Amino acid sequence: MKGKLALRLNDAARSGTYRVRRPDEVLEAATEAGLDVARIDLSGAAGRDALLARVARALAFPDWFGGNWDALEDCLADLSWREARGHLLLISGASAGDELGILADVLGTAAEYWRERGGPFFAVFVAPPAQLALPPLYRESA
Repeated sequence: MKGKLALRLNDAARSGTYRVRRPDEVLEAATEAGLDVARIDLSGAAGRDALLARVARALAFPDWFGGNWDALEDCLADLSWREARGHLLLISGASAGDELGILADVLGTAAEYWRERGGPFFAVFVAPPAQLALPPLYRESA
């Protein structure tokens, strides 16, 4: 399965925002695929500012990051400071709320941006709240 998943992660046309139950296979496949992996732990991040700070720290955003949704979108469409042929954001600890929906929308826009430019970009939520109706990244075994 890891080989097939690595091939999927190398396919920019499949870039998007997904869900998984467990991160282990995804991390192995991302390494096999040669993707830049950023682990983002949102546990206890209440509110927009805390959420954005966690994302910014995990991705080592530059000083010019403005700390708002538009700035997040700008940084995700750049990522030049994280030189890689593709990116995988592994997001854990997310809790339901309006900010989570906005984050998912921004990540979806970023994935579309990278897909159009031929670069793999995957935002993968580990066991997300039911509020996020995300497709599975792959068919996980029970």
